[in-house]
Amino acid sequence: MPHPVLLASSLRRRVRLLALGAWLAGAAAAQPIYRCGNEFTNVVVDPERRGCRLIQGTQPVARAPSAPVEPASPARSAGAASGPRASGPVAGARVDPAQQRARDADARQILEAELRKAQARHAELLREYNRGEPERRADETRNPQRYQDRVAEMKASIERLEADMAGIRRELARQPQAGAAPLR
Repeated sequence: MPHPVLLASSLRRRVRLLALGAWLAGAAAAQPIYRCGNEFTNVVVDPERRGCRLIQGTQPVARAPSAPVEPASPARSAGAASGPRASGPVAGARVDPAQQRARDADARQILEAELRKAQARHAELLREYNRGEPERRADETRNPQRYQDRVAEMKASIERLEADMAGIRRELARQPQAGAAPLR
């Protein structure tokens, strides 16, 4: 049987370790938990700038849920919406119509420039393709497979460009016209 003094010091050491562990667990549970999009974290440098929301009354979990968790009471979310907003963009926020028209015009200009660039490249490739019989290069006269590979690559490039131009035209068709009023 161990000496009673050694047994008491060992017991004190265990009690101290248990108390320290309980204190650390309490401190960890008291940390705020934030929801940043679909990510839940307790370590956020600047939560308002990142658009993170403080989740109140939560218990620590071992893993994040597979589906986003919505606030428990609608009154809390209504109060949060009427409070001060973060300086960054907020999902679903309305934009001034003049600013939206300017954004739409910029997007339309970018798409039109992309279309012009694709059309110029397409015309150049068609001219070089020469209806499936491009000029042979010096190294291709001795190696007909190299010529066939180049012709196949040119044909694939032309098809890709045509698909790209069709996609850009579809996107332009979806864009509001420059002088048209925004749809409500």
